[in-house]
Amino acid sequence: MKKMLLYSTGVVPVLVAWAAVIFLATVKGCFHSPLASPATQSFAGAIEKEIDKQFVGNLALAIIKDGSIELEKFHSAGKPVDRNTVFQVSSLSKWISAFGIMKLVEREKLELDAPVSKYLTRWQLPPGKFNNDEVTVRRLLSHTAGLTDALGYSGFDAGAPVQTIEQSLTKAADADPGKSGSVLVGIKPGSKFKYSGGGYTLLQLLVEEVSGQPFAAYMKQEVFEPLGMVHSTFVWHDSSKYLLAEFYNKDGTQAKHYRYTALAAASLYTSLSDLELFFRAHLPGESGEPIGRNVIKPETIRMMRKPHGQEMGVDIWGLGTVLYAATQNNDFIIGHDGKSTPPVNTAVRLNPETGDGVIVLETGNPMLATRLASEWVFWKTGQVDTFLFPMLLDGMILTIAAGWGVILIGSILIVKVSRFRKKSLPAKT
Repeated sequence: MKKMLLYSTGVVPVLVAWAAVIFLATVKGCFHSPLASPATQSFAGAIEKEIDKQFVGNLALAIIKDGSIELEKFHSAGKPVDRNTVFQVSSLSKWISAFGIMKLVEREKLELDAPVSKYLTRWQLPPGKFNNDEVTVRRLLSHTAGLTDALGYSGFDAGAPVQTIEQSLTKAADADPGKSGSVLVGIKPGSKFKYSGGGYTLLQLLVEEVSGQPFAAYMKQEVFEPLGMVHSTFVWHDSSKYLLAEFYNKDGTQAKHYRYTALAAASLYTSLSDLELFFRAHLPGESGEPIGRNVIKPETIRMMRKPHGQEMGVDIWGLGTVLYAATQNNDFIIGHDGKSTPPVNTAVRLNPETGDGVIVLETGNPMLATRLASEWVFWKTGQVDTFLFPMLLDGMILTIAAGWGVILIGSILIVKVSRFRKKSLPAKT
């Protein structure tokens, strides 16, 4: 019995070491192969192969090098799409919303670290066991305000009544299944990262309170028009002269178009051409235009990609900006993804050091845009980004489990062989 215990004590560290090695190898991408060789055209070919493997309703994609468009690609299962076709982009909305919010910070109409209650008259966070005055603009932008709604909005049918912002914050009628729909402080503000769609709906209300304008009107006037984003809006009108990309279910059938109260969190409509303009606004212009294009300052752009939210000790979120992977000079590949049901999936990756990046907008497939954008990061840098790592988890777990199986079986065999040899030894006289 003592020997068995000794063997067990020796095996546990080996099991832990194996798991640690496989985890680190997965993080480093040791078990993952890039979709294509380094040439851009080969990546474009790889995209075609990925599209052929599964249903895709609509897709608009741009690969950008040194701030210039190197390749655009389009796919449609129905009406053709092009660079000016408008897509509903789900949570990618948050990045653009944060851009407009930071303009109010620059104008000193909002303070990043003041309690948001200072600016609110139409609605307040419900009282709880934590101090609501610790909920700030900075923490809402970075998902560190302690809100536990985890929203997730499903939207409202076209023609159906849409909640007011205040009603949605109190109890979102279109909360995704399994979500409470109530925006409240359930974790000590500033203590950890917790994704919150409700936090951005609260920021939407904040913009309206401070600017005196509807959120969509403020964003049009202060962000879209100055950047030349003529196809972009937070409220879609069916009378629009622009083409809206068709919505599809995973099985290829036509899907509904849903509307949202949560504009800042989930309701941006934009085109590939407009997102290319927004992308370039994060880089110096060819004719000497400044980063931010005089809409917001270069230092504000840089502030937005400073780390504010971490998971497992890894920097993953700035101020409205996802931090996907570290760059060579201690900056980050940045952007945002969007995902909703029926399947809308969108993704942007931008390396501010090189001006390289990718934009993917698609409908009908729940994860294709995210996977292609994350694969672009791996193809370009060899790094597993924030959103590719979860896609590799199943393989990592299987590899760990297989290794553990071999280690345990090997340990049992060693014990049995040891006992057999001991029994086979001649008795001492």
